Amino acid sequence: MTARPAAAFSSRIVALDLVRGVAVLGILAINIAGFAGPAGATLSPNVPMPATFADEAWFAFATLVFEGKMRGLFSLLFGASMLLFIERADAARQDRNEIGGAALQLRRLGWLALFGYLHFLLFWWGDILFTYALAGIAALAFRNAPLKPLAGAALTLFAAWHGLMTVSTVPQTTLEQQVLRGAASADVAADYRAQQHENAAATARELAGYRMGFTSQMADKLASRPTKPLDAAVVTIGETLPLILLGMVLFRSGFFSGRWPRRALVRLAIGGIAGGGAATLGFLGWAWPRHFPPDATGAAIGYWLGMPHLLMAAGYAAALVLLAPRLAPTWLGQRLVAAGRMAFSNYLGTTMVMTALFYGWGLGLVGTVPVRWQWLFVLGGWALMLGWSKPWLARCRQGPLEWAWRALTYGRATPLRRTE
Repeated sequence: MTARPAAAFSSRIVALDLVRGVAVLGILAINIAGFAGPAGATLSPNVPMPATFADEAWFAFATLVFEGKMRGLFSLLFGASMLLFIERADAARQDRNEIGGAALQLRRLGWLALFGYLHFLLFWWGDILFTYALAGIAALAFRNAPLKPLAGAALTLFAAWHGLMTVSTVPQTTLEQQVLRGAASADVAADYRAQQHENAAATARELAGYRMGFTSQMADKLASRPTKPLDAAVVTIGETLPLILLGMVLFRSGFFSGRWPRRALVRLAIGGIAGGGAATLGFLGWAWPRHFPPDATGAAIGYWLGMPHLLMAAGYAAALVLLAPRLAPTWLGQRLVAAGRMAFSNYLGTTMVMTALFYGWGLGLVGTVPVRWQWLFVLGGWALMLGWSKPWLARCRQGPLEWAWRALTYGRATPLRRTE
């Protein structure tokens, strides 16, 4: 890959950061359930308490608009940003003895893995940075692969992984439907009910853990589940890696820099959002009247809706790239771009704020806020991210964690505050 003119970098960064700004705001709409309740709350509106109609309505809306789509956007952007970093690092080399962009990126991913593990250990079970670091290391090997074969391989891996995982969920979800319809034998129904009681007891223990103090929670993670980030990376690599590879394809094909024909972007935006949205609505039309059966809903969010998630994520990205020239100069656009430039700080900062509100070392609200009121915390988080990012960047060159990450990667610190 050859370095491109500075104007191309500038245009690409605006589009990337605008999409990233939307993604970092949108991901909070899904993560809020994991902050406010146990892990199971991200997959069901009936955890940890039975849902009302309003709870199910918010859950359905978040599933349609945000679930899987924001994670997909982040993963696509991560792949694109990896190549942008390499390209810029190579362009900035002053002599051949300096370390190359790919080697710097590998070092950068190593530090990201550490950040991710500390994110899990110190604050929240739902870290995704560790997964991105491991998947990014694997993706580096394919950074120069031909575009069409790379796109085909990534899509095949994505579809195959979700297909296999979907097949693996069929026995349990079929049994669940038999029980709920009253078609299961008495023994099978009893076993199912016993499993639900066991799950409820595990949820209660989990919530009790979140009500502990800061050091107690950290000690408990080290004692009971020290390898959780690695375990999460292993079971989600089939989704994360192909999405990162597709992000590389989009970057190299000029998706973010204006080289795609407008007609192709319009088709992707409309087709992706409409197609993925229709499939998601189809699932919601089945699940909502049944009050979101836990096994089926978890399987759908994790696996069944993988392709609709990808379609909508790509559609969102195309729509935002089309809107970027007009949206970026506006008040909202500038705030979104700034939030995107500081996505690392905003992502981890959101965790710090939300765990301080919900966990025992803070206000201790965990397990007490119904799903129907969690959107208030989402709006508050959005206001914080949009409110502080632009003023910070007016005074500083980077977000605080972006600056620390860069300093660790390069082995030297650059001035953070602007001097002009």
